[in-house]
Amino acid sequence: MSPERPAVGDLFRRFRERLAVEGPARPGEPGGHALKAGAPNGSRAVGTGAGVARTDVGAAEAGLAPQPPRDVPPVERRRGRRRGGGGEQLTVPPAEFTSYYGRPILKAPVWKCDIAAYLFTGGLAAGSSLLAAGGQLTGRPALRRAGRVTSLAAVSASAYFLVNDLGRPSRFHHMLRVAKLTSPMSMGTWILTTFGPAAGVAAVAEAAPWLPDRGVLGIGRRLLPPVGHAAGLVAAVTAPALATYTGVLLADTAVPSWHEAYPELPTIFAGSALASGAGVGLLAAPPAQAGPARRLAVAGAALELWGSHRVEHRLGLLSEPYATGTAGRLLRAGRALTAAGVAGALVGRRSRVLSALSGGALLAAAVCTRFGIFHGGVASAKDPKYTVVPQRERARRRENQEPHISGPGAGPNGG
Repeated sequence: MSPERPAVGDLFRRFRERLAVEGPARPGEPGGHALKAGAPNGSRAVGTGAGVARTDVGAAEAGLAPQPPRDVPPVERRRGRRRGGGGEQLTVPPAEFTSYYGRPILKAPVWKCDIAAYLFTGGLAAGSSLLAAGGQLTGRPALRRAGRVTSLAAVSASAYFLVNDLGRPSRFHHMLRVAKLTSPMSMGTWILTTFGPAAGVAAVAEAAPWLPDRGVLGIGRRLLPPVGHAAGLVAAVTAPALATYTGVLLADTAVPSWHEAYPELPTIFAGSALASGAGVGLLAAPPAQAGPARRLAVAGAALELWGSHRVEHRLGLLSEPYATGTAGRLLRAGRALTAAGVAGALVGRRSRVLSALSGGALLAAAVCTRFGIFHGGVASAKDPKYTVVPQRERARRRENQEPHISGPGAGPNGG
């Protein structure tokens, strides 16, 4: 059987007697710390009950460790301690602003690599149609044929990547219900809808020589070439809009490094489209017919390199995502491949092998550039500093520009 507990009055009487001997507890000491006269070094111990003060002797009886006196320096710990010796222990780590109540400041784009591939194939389709138009107007059938076939294949791939990202083909159809000039997505849908059939008719017209001379197919053989020429020109007229609207689309989002680069992204995408189309011409056409492709490569490389340089140096802090990580590696590779492709195209005017290698380098450069821009924007949306720091800088500039009204007459009553 358990021993009989003492009455409440006995406990209170013992507490008063102990309080009279040991003295009252000091404020701020948990459990009631007190110094006992005659205790060694005036050390203290923590009691087990609320408001109960104990000496080292009492602590030993209760099985508690004595508390060191105030004049004894605390034991240094390896973790959570400031450098330079004594001082209080650091219990709260330095704060780092990462979110609002556990939620990210800016929701990162939900787009996957399908959109990055869509950016590349759309530019390739636009550049190839311009190449085909150049071959058509200058009498270079190999250049015209390669550009038309590649344009149809690229725009078909673009449609696939876009519909795959949307999830359902009906969503693409629903976007055609309205044409909104202020919406890059709406305009892009109509541009793609206009460009696709024109590129398809122009590519199908290349099959006219394979049709028989007589019968219904013979009529098609005679009608397809002029119709294909007209469709090729329509596709070429629409190509600049197809090549650049994706840059406008990215800059129209809230993603910091995309939004701030709104003047450069359309230029970069236009240059990348021209360079990729030139790469197709250098790969498919003989050197004797690749003159327009070489000139297209020089123009596209100039636009792309200028835009990439501006993006990586003009935006300040927001240029950082384009120079580090996956985006930085891709953009550096794209610049190197672009320079190598242009140099090979100019040097290898009479070499089919060197022209083909230059064309492959230009196509690879276009892939690296588009994916690098895509990954740079996604990285800037995930890190909150690329949202918070520019906002604070803009607010600080606005405060400095506002006039400070003070002095006599500044009050509402002129006082």
